[in-house]
Amino acid sequence: MENKTYHQQQDIKNTLLLREVLAELPPYVKSYFRGIENRTSTSTRLGYARDILSFFEYMHEYNPSLKGKEIRSITCGTLEQLYAVDFEEYLDYMKYYKKDGREYTNSERALKRKLVAIRGLFSYLFKNDQISSNPTEKVDMPKIREKAIIRMDAKETAEFLDNVEYGNQLTTSQQKRHEKNKDRDLALLTLMLGTGIRVSECVGLDINDVDFDNDRIKVTRKGGYESFVYFGEEAREALLTYLEERKKVVAKEGHENALFLSNQNRRITVRSVELLVKKYNITPMKKITPHKLRSTYGTALYQETDDIYLVADVLGHKDVNTTIKHYAELDDYRKRNARNKVQLREKP
Repeated sequence: MENKTYHQQQDIKNTLLLREVLAELPPYVKSYFRGIENRTSTSTRLGYARDILSFFEYMHEYNPSLKGKEIRSITCGTLEQLYAVDFEEYLDYMKYYKKDGREYTNSERALKRKLVAIRGLFSYLFKNDQISSNPTEKVDMPKIREKAIIRMDAKETAEFLDNVEYGNQLTTSQQKRHEKNKDRDLALLTLMLGTGIRVSECVGLDINDVDFDNDRIKVTRKGGYESFVYFGEEAREALLTYLEERKKVVAKEGHENALFLSNQNRRITVRSVELLVKKYNITPMKKITPHKLRSTYGTALYQETDDIYLVADVLGHKDVNTTIKHYAELDDYRKRNARNKVQLREKP
């Protein structure tokens, strides 16, 4: 797979994992996934498949109608015996359960995603006359409690990047290893904070995706489409400095084109970036993650431009309502700033 891009490799990996999950499910489930292939990503389909498998596993273990039945042999006729209460009991169970000696919990958001996956399957079966009714439509979606958006303010952002560059708030052991990776870390995190790209988009960048003639990067967005994102002078300087160091590194086979490399000279992973952000975080009262860097950028851009459509476009939101939902509370900031814009009388 050395000639394939990061995102192509991820698609292949997800496809193989999806086949493993589908092998445990009845044949009609495979038909459903073939039906949604053209309008969903491989990561979305893999997530849906795992959620559907967890539903069948629960029914196999606990539901009176399906208990003890081999999962692959569960027919559409058997599914027709289910009622809305069966799905409600499943969602209630998934809030907290134990498996193989481990405890698991699911938030309202995770429960909603599971019900969406199951509904999709049952809607497909109903539409194709494989079941005569769709009991999942009678199940209320879990109510999502909106959380306050966590982001860094301008002062926190500056202190965060100072910590990345100088390591002044790292532990003694972290400071010993800081010099080796500081140029990479500063380039990566400055780029994320200066463009709002997703962590998956960042780790997927290749060296030739960086265009210094136009100060932009080519990213592969959710859904697989490509887009150009522009970066500022700070990101440009950090990238140029890092790329001088990057030239000296011999990457492992298959990772030669990767922009950001790990200590093992392989393409850096999403998990590694998550740990980087956690290491450099200087706001203990805020749980800063890569996605919070994205929120920080989106907030700053909206405050500077007052253009929600521009923010949506730069962040790669297909629906501007997604952007409005996340940044609408900033309207109070704009109102406060505008309070003295209109002058009623000339000042003496």
